[in-house]
Amino acid sequence: MNHSENVDHDAVLRARTMLLGSDRPSLSQEVQAYRVLARVSPAPYLPKLTRALVSYGDQVGDQGGMELRLALHAEAADAARRIGADEPNRADVVCDVLSSYQRTLLTVGRRAEAFTVCEEMAEAGRIAFERGHVQSPVYGHGRLATMLAEQGDHGESAEIRGRGAARRGPEVCFWTTVEWAAELDAAGRHEDALTAFTELVDHSRAEVATKATSLANLVWELTHRSQMFDAAGRREEASADRQEVLRLLARLAEAGEPRVWSNILSWWVTLFALSGRAAEPAASREAPQPPFGVAFLHWSPDTRESYLGEIPALETRVAELTGAGRFSGAVGAHHRLVRRSAVLHERRTHRIEECLRPLFDEGVALARRLPDSPAVIARALADRAMFLVAAKRYGEAQADFAEVVGLLEGAIRPPIVTRT
Repeated sequence: MNHSENVDHDAVLRARTMLLGSDRPSLSQEVQAYRVLARVSPAPYLPKLTRALVSYGDQVGDQGGMELRLALHAEAADAARRIGADEPNRADVVCDVLSSYQRTLLTVGRRAEAFTVCEEMAEAGRIAFERGHVQSPVYGHGRLATMLAEQGDHGESAEIRGRGAARRGPEVCFWTTVEWAAELDAAGRHEDALTAFTELVDHSRAEVATKATSLANLVWELTHRSQMFDAAGRREEASADRQEVLRLLARLAEAGEPRVWSNILSWWVTLFALSGRAAEPAASREAPQPPFGVAFLHWSPDTRESYLGEIPALETRVAELTGAGRFSGAVGAHHRLVRRSAVLHERRTHRIEECLRPLFDEGVALARRLPDSPAVIARALADRAMFLVAAKRYGEAQADFAEVVGLLEGAIRPPIVTRT
């Protein structure tokens, strides 16, 4: 194509000079330069323009300019769409840019448009797979699966997650498996969910033997699976999992972890939040809910904000119900409060006990005030025990979980705490 009639060659020269100069250009200057160069040489410069627009949009958004951020990200999406279909890296660029764009749309409350963008990402990934440009058949589908879960379309989300898990073959990944099992369970496919989650437990058990994963991870997974077994009426298998947890906790209390692990709180928090899904309203397109089973950092901005935004109201509700002596209601509200608080404080690795210990102690104390409620007390104690594992208080975790086993196996009768 002859650009001589519609290209400002002086502008092209200035753009090249700016980019090659000794002084690093600002993001605004990069955007201006790449806008010019992308008109002359689309193949090399459109990807660079999209990334510069996204970075500049993020920068102005951090400074409060959300409308400008939205406009810049929309321009980046348009530029990415103009990349030639035969470009091998097209899907990488398109999905990266559209991911930023849909996140911005969600931040400003335009969920329907964000969902459409996520569908576009999935389509770009599908085409790239068919052309041999990417290896996974679900490349670019992750955000679509998450948004489907948030609006209650769990069957469709599970189908995507399942294809992603199948793509990994014999390799078992915690995040892939938990996401898949969570959606299977939410879709009513409880036995399939248990089968998928059991693969993860078996894999983690083998990895513990080679010190490739932490004992804590296996404890959290076994405890979660025991709750899944209980829900399915498979009491003997639930009991066997709890006995294995007790043995692992005794091992931790005696010698700690065989090796030092970096921050693994996300594993506990993800399973802990998932374990409370039954107490939350059902997700729908009109009232989206968090995608339980997905790491908190990958929730949509609007569901993340609404979930954590309920903490003050739940704190007030727990206090009011407790003061009125309505302990059953207080326990239910506290059940939802403590999970939100754990999600909120997930990143505070070294302050996790300071932030959360009082809440877990309160949960146990409230449960003990309910007469003839061993299952409720056991659940509060199990929650606290898993938190204590996260806080590396292994001896206390062992004591709590031993009481859980005693309560659920009928070996001990819970004490009733009367109101003073």
